[in-house]
Amino acid sequence: MNHPTKRTLNIGFISFRFHGTDGVSLETSKWAAVLEEMGHTCYYFSGLSDRPAERSMVVEDAHFLHPEIRKYYHRFFSTTQRTEDETRWIHAKREHLKKHIRRFIAEFEIDLLIPENVLSFPQNIPLSMALTEVIAETGIPTIAHHHDFTWERKALLVNSIWDYIYMAVPPNLGAIQHVVINSSAAAQLARRIGVSSTIVPNVMDFENPPPARDEYSSDLREALGIEPDELFILQPTRVVQRKGIEHAIELVSRLGRKARLVISHASGDDGYEYEARVRDFASRLGVRTIFSSDRFDENRRLTEGGEKVYSLSDAYPQADLVTYPSLVEGFGNAFLEALYYRKPIVVNNYAIYATDIRPKGFNVIEFDDYITEKTIQYTQTVLDDPQLQQEMCRHNYALALRHFSYKVLRNKLHHLLSNAFGANNTPRR
Repeated sequence: MNHPTKRTLNIGFISFRFHGTDGVSLETSKWAAVLEEMGHTCYYFSGLSDRPAERSMVVEDAHFLHPEIRKYYHRFFSTTQRTEDETRWIHAKREHLKKHIRRFIAEFEIDLLIPENVLSFPQNIPLSMALTEVIAETGIPTIAHHHDFTWERKALLVNSIWDYIYMAVPPNLGAIQHVVINSSAAAQLARRIGVSSTIVPNVMDFENPPPARDEYSSDLREALGIEPDELFILQPTRVVQRKGIEHAIELVSRLGRKARLVISHASGDDGYEYEARVRDFASRLGVRTIFSSDRFDENRRLTEGGEKVYSLSDAYPQADLVTYPSLVEGFGNAFLEALYYRKPIVVNNYAIYATDIRPKGFNVIEFDDYITEKTIQYTQTVLDDPQLQQEMCRHNYALALRHFSYKVLRNKLHHLLSNAFGANNTPRR
């Protein structure tokens, strides 16, 4: 029997930005890598992009940090009533962005859309509305990848655009398959919107272990100002309140060891008040803390002045300990990264960790919302016992390979594509 050849697809990712080391950009890269291994071609629509220019369409006001978008965002999320002029602005901007989305689909002959957070997080409401309308009008198959939701952020619950959020963030359309990253989101999406979803956890390429350290990163500790006899404790997150960085500072303070806490990312989208709070807290507790966002990026490079910029994959192998004291996470990229680089990790028992990760049986240093003497003692034990570290990390890597590898993602994407196009990826249109 002759089996028809599978058709390769042109897949269009859409987001506010594809740039840098934020979780959405990183997970998009992983999805794209797996989809391209499967023979498909990926294209990108966003307001800021570091993806290949020949496969990207950049429309600046698609970015949630575009000045005009940001100005109206602050208006919408500071009151419960909007003006007629604000409503007119929303619809004018929606029409403008809608034309660009249609141009993206036509120019790159897109068969499938994958919105990344655009249909779940109202950071640019005209973009969410424009995309929803394009999907409703064309019926283009869509896999909506949701990382965050309005109801998960207290600061978003008071606003003047609930009517549009109910329409488009997220929408309930037959052409859309919804993907969430944890079981809580799946339950909430079903209860609030009345749609089912597929859980696709964040992943790492555990089938291919990381390469060994090389010459480029050999001077990393020196470049960061870490002395040879200091512990290198890595906090691989942005400086935002939900990351709970005070807990990492308290941990280092109470360890009684010469140590340096390295925070790899900037404050960024949420302002700088929390960073000021973290700096003050570290100073009060006498914890030597390095805010090193200018020394790390997604890829290695040199600054205009010739200084090295490192990737996070340079930092993890040299760290003695990773701290991940988050209060809230959609999943936990940094948790998986610590496992991938075989490093011991201190983790707060945040809700998604408790429900979706912890039951798998990982061996980590845990605490529940505050640092205890038991947390300190176990951390000291792990730091002082290299054999225990190796056993923990070997165990964790094997579990992660089983539950959070590219193979898991590949199987999930195959199922989603089959739902949209049939067994041989035959487009409906």
